[in-house]
Amino acid sequence: MINLGNLSPNKGASRQRKRLGRGPGSGHGKTAGRGHKGFKSRSGSGIKPGFEGGQMPLQRRLPKRGFTNINTIKFSIVSLSQLDSFEAGSEINGSLLVEKGMADKGLPVKILANGEITKAVTVSVDKVSAGAKSKIEAAGGKVVEAAKSK
Repeated sequence: MINLGNLSPNKGASRQRKRLGRGPGSGHGKTAGRGHKGFKSRSGSGIKPGFEGGQMPLQRRLPKRGFTNINTIKFSIVSLSQLDSFEAGSEINGSLLVEKGMADKGLPVKILANGEITKAVTVSVDKVSAGAKSKIEAAGGKVVEAAKSK
């Protein structure tokens, strides 16, 4: 009868690991299967990712393109159609939009003119596009310039 005390893997299913550099009797002593001298026999050797045998690697053959501005400001974008879900006459600011899950925490908020707004609301965020501002004011709302960020 088989139980936890006498379980064992099938014959040939497992094998012992190769113990290198443990004397001549092991069959893998002295050079430990690495041969004599040369790059591959040294510790820390091994071909690094991207190495092409001395040929100029692909990442250096390809031209560099573009530019990433490190001073760019990332905005959390909110559409006018999202603002339409608020009640008429409400005061909308960045912290309220973050609370409702419409904007990302820690980022300045920008309102874009995507969609329509039918309710008169007061908007006080970091930036408002010209189209969004005109649509908010056309619906009877007001845009208040918040403190400028950077």
